[in-house]
Amino acid sequence: MALTIDELRARGLAVMQAFAGDDYAAKRAASTNDFNRDLRALSELAMGSVWTRPELDRATRSLVTVAMLTALGRHHELAIHMEGALNNGCTPSAIKEVVLQSVIYCGFPAANEASRIAEEIFRKRGIAV
Repeated sequence: MALTIDELRARGLAVMQAFAGDDYAAKRAASTNDFNRDLRALSELAMGSVWTRPELDRATRSLVTVAMLTALGRHHELAIHMEGALNNGCTPSAIKEVVLQSVIYCGFPAANEASRIAEEIFRKRGIAV
């Protein structure tokens, strides 16, 4: 049975809250307005449709997302998803391996920026770098 749009959005919001945390979810809800509401609804639908599929666990999806955002140079989203990767059970060493592999496919500038973001997040969380 197919899920309704509202069910998919609810699942997407639950995924976001699980990996980004309660503070992120609260800030996101508080900053939703008439301009960004539709874009955020699409994001919720996408997350509810893809991140809840059983073929990959959330840790794997997080590492894939970190790699893609590194390649694209989307630093703001990369920081959010590195936090999410830790919340989804990824280890700092797994994130480091994604950053190292990104050197080959994305180049040193992208990998250096991803490394800087990871180190900042690790320090904030008290993880030794």
